[in-house]
Amino acid sequence: MMDSKDLEAEIHPLKNEDGKLQENLENQAKKEDSLKSSPLQSRLSRCRTVAFFLSLFICLLGVFVISFIIPCPDRPASQGTWRINYDTAVTYDFLATEDINRDKVQDVLFLYKNTNSSNNFNRSCASEGFSSPCTFVAAVSGANGSILWERPAAQDVALVECAIPQPRDSGASSACILMGRLGSFIAVNSFTGETLWNHPSSFGGNASILSPLLQVNGYIYSGSTGQQIGHQGSLCVDGTSGSLLFVTRAGAHYILLPCASSLCGHSVKGLYEKVTGRDNQLRRDPYWEDMLNTTTHRLLLHSSGGIRYLLNVPGKSGEHLLLVSSEACVLLDGQELAPIWTFSAAQVLRKPIFGRYTPDTLAVVIENGTGIDRQILFLDLNTGVVLWSQALPGLPGDPQSASLPTADHRSAFFFWGLHELVAANQMEPRDAQHSLYMFHPTVPSVLLELANISANIVAFQVALFEPSRHAACILLTGPAGPDAPGLVSVAKHKVQDLILSSRVVRLAEGGPDSDQAIRDRLSHLRYQSKA
Repeated sequence: MMDSKDLEAEIHPLKNEDGKLQENLENQAKKEDSLKSSPLQSRLSRCRTVAFFLSLFICLLGVFVISFIIPCPDRPASQGTWRINYDTAVTYDFLATEDINRDKVQDVLFLYKNTNSSNNFNRSCASEGFSSPCTFVAAVSGANGSILWERPAAQDVALVECAIPQPRDSGASSACILMGRLGSFIAVNSFTGETLWNHPSSFGGNASILSPLLQVNGYIYSGSTGQQIGHQGSLCVDGTSGSLLFVTRAGAHYILLPCASSLCGHSVKGLYEKVTGRDNQLRRDPYWEDMLNTTTHRLLLHSSGGIRYLLNVPGKSGEHLLLVSSEACVLLDGQELAPIWTFSAAQVLRKPIFGRYTPDTLAVVIENGTGIDRQILFLDLNTGVVLWSQALPGLPGDPQSASLPTADHRSAFFFWGLHELVAANQMEPRDAQHSLYMFHPTVPSVLLELANISANIVAFQVALFEPSRHAACILLTGPAGPDAPGLVSVAKHKVQDLILSSRVVRLAEGGPDSDQAIRDRLSHLRYQSKA
């Protein structure tokens, strides 16, 4: 039998032809429509191409204008070395750094005593009510050593502290507070040198600053107004002891002060309530309150010798407390004040410094002994184990050691002393030179002798002058005493330049690297600001 479709085609042959004809006509119409739309699509494609290249040209033109035609803001060229001198002057053991002129380079604050200011500023002692000579505070550009401002501040300074926070309505974010020996108590704007407040006083030299409070002769003064708050004996100690603001694990703030061979503690919450008579949101730590004697404010802690230094130490579970006495260094648990480790030291007269020996090891650096018997010791802060030690004889006038973090999660350390032993009659500042050494833990058998200074060094500091750019040493030299005025100099030396011209001192025989290879390696260190 025939298929139904074939049968249909035989019965209606014309119908089948008509269908094919209709299909061909439809296909032909589609082709004609396609041919008609082709020129339109081609034109649209060309328009898109032109628009693309036009926008690309505009973008490139904008980049060219911004990069080459519109000038970039001038960035001051930071000089690696500069020096300024004052004739017939004396100076003080004080240096501070702050970005005063907002050029992203740290500037330098220091003090000197002279009859008049420099030639650039016509401000005399008499203009501020002082007899000549008097003490000037000066701010110097860290970029080129030019004087930003200077002014008479006291007849003779007993104490100075900078970077003291100020209230928002004072017009200054920070201030330098100066206490004079004869009747001056003044705060000046760190950025302009203008007076923020000034009060008469007779503090003398028995004073200390506990920012933002000022503790003077048993009184407490506001660091923002200079006004007395509270009553005499508020801290129950004299003003000669150093103080430390400590935060317990409960988040309570306490002021700790050495009291002979014990510690005295005061709750900041309690001090505030006593001074103002108002409640506040600060906390007390019940555990510490139980340890504190309510009458003497002494903690239940006794040192084996007189306490010389108190330092905060970061820990995994909160802050710890490093106590340096005349006989030992002790790391105390930050909550229970129980000893974690004890290192017996015969004679630690300098304040210890901190730095990273390895990325995972925080070290405390102590100077044990004096003169030809001095040793530099690196102690692991977690265990008290000696990580590195080196005999480094020192001179009586050697400045404090310093450290600066590096980008490899370690620290560079700076010491003053004499690597090579000298005769006993040369162990005086006037007979021998002060030598500055640098140590980096990646080369533990090497010291770099960066500089030799024959002048009397009054103050020394290592600072990061530009973030991720360069670090520099600041040296303040001048007469040894106030009774013999002479040349006072403030100098900046870029650390990288000092390294490139340094002398390599090998502490052990051998070593695969040459002296020049060591200099090149350490000259490429990048420095970071302290956390």
